[in-house]
Amino acid sequence: LSYNNILDIDSAYETVKEFEEPAVVIIKHNNPCGVAIGPQLVEAYRKARDCDPVSAFGGIVGFNRVVDRDTAKEMMDLFLEAIIAPGYETEALEILKTKKDLRILQTPPLSNFIPQREFDLRKVVGGLLVQDRDLGKVTMEQWKVVTKRIPTEEEMRAMAFGWKVAKHVKSNAIVLVREDRTIGIGAGQMSRVDSTRLAVMKARSSTKGTTLASDAMFPFRDNVDVAAEAGVSAIIQPGGSIRDDEVIAAADEYNMAMVFTGMRHFRH
Repeated sequence: LSYNNILDIDSAYETVKEFEEPAVVIIKHNNPCGVAIGPQLVEAYRKARDCDPVSAFGGIVGFNRVVDRDTAKEMMDLFLEAIIAPGYETEALEILKTKKDLRILQTPPLSNFIPQREFDLRKVVGGLLVQDRDLGKVTMEQWKVVTKRIPTEEEMRAMAFGWKVAKHVKSNAIVLVREDRTIGIGAGQMSRVDSTRLAVMKARSSTKGTTLASDAMFPFRDNVDVAAEAGVSAIIQPGGSIRDDEVIAAADEYNMAMVFTGMRHFRH
């Protein structure tokens, strides 16, 4: 395993830990290129892969459930560097062992995982930066609806899903989602509106009726304009911009629903 492989495996592991449902993430260059949940693991894998199958080539796949035979067979047609999961059925493991150069890693059961206060460390020239890990959570009850239109139940579920994913995308992070899968991911752009444009560009299916999750506040209304043009119907973001009123007014113009979480992620 290379240095970069280990970083990507760690990102995959941290992302799937966010979900209680069967979940799959595909990581490439330390960013998710597809995340999905589903009643069955193989269904979640297909949805995650289909978000961006080109970027998934050579990626790292993370699971939060024991990998079964059907899921293992589904992975055979795609070149992957590594997979990480809390276990593998015997037949699934035998199938995966036939895949050339695939690294297979196993974690302890995720059902026993309890978040604890930990630190992120980052080396800089002449020193080491230390900060608390981003383990904060905001429940739906803590969200603040700031637009005239209240989100539908489906949009609320999509917001919850997208907010979990955006936490693990490098800032500026914009994620277009439905309630069970990512549709387009805009990661690491220097301006937030370019991340929004990138998320729309990366989408392989219709963005009409999708929900947008942003890891930090919108500095201008342009993100809402771009999202509306793509057919986005709802937005979840932290809020806190000096132009929040303009952003909310823009959402109202398009009859969008928008909620503020009051907490940002801002992964670097």
